[in-house]
Amino acid sequence: MDLRLYFATALAAYLMGSLPTGYLVARARGVDIRKEGSGNIGATNVFRILGKPAGIFVLVVDGLKGYAACAWVADLMLRWFANPEIAAETVRITAGIAAILGHNYTCWLRFKGGKGIATSAGVLAALVPAALLIIFAIWVIVFALTRYVSLASISAAFSLPFAAWFTRNNLGIVLVTGAMGALAIYKHRANIHRLLEGTENRIGAKPREARS
Repeated sequence: MDLRLYFATALAAYLMGSLPTGYLVARARGVDIRKEGSGNIGATNVFRILGKPAGIFVLVVDGLKGYAACAWVADLMLRWFANPEIAAETVRITAGIAAILGHNYTCWLRFKGGKGIATSAGVLAALVPAALLIIFAIWVIVFALTRYVSLASISAAFSLPFAAWFTRNNLGIVLVTGAMGALAIYKHRANIHRLLEGTENRIGAKPREARS
């Protein structure tokens, strides 16, 4: 095992994932997104505070961070270290996990970041696109029925390892996607508490107090 390859891949992918897109977009508009709404730097809070164009931009860029880490950074490192004995998929998985951790715990904002849904989707698009389609369909259905972004995201995260098993039937991928889903649910623990209390905000409803 070439530890240098994995370390370099993880570091580069982490730094790519750590780009705080929502924070930077909001600062460009003179807003500290950490002090508005839920205080989260993710696309949902940006959407609520700055509007649809800004929210969509943050969503797309956060997703591209995850995809680029797996599809480009990992392949670049594989070519750089040129070790044919190393399985490319393990390097891409390393890059994907590091990018998600970079987004969730960005070093540029004292290790406080987003919830990783868009970045995780980008990682899944590179690793298991068929599973991504399944959980995206689940997200859309739950959101359409409830108008809760958080509940849709939690449902998709919970379904992820099952979708991965159904489409790939690979134990390693199932374990990795299970960890990704568990992390996403953990990052939504405040939302789960509000859902149980009945105080979570719906998209399209007048907010009690903006949260995401």
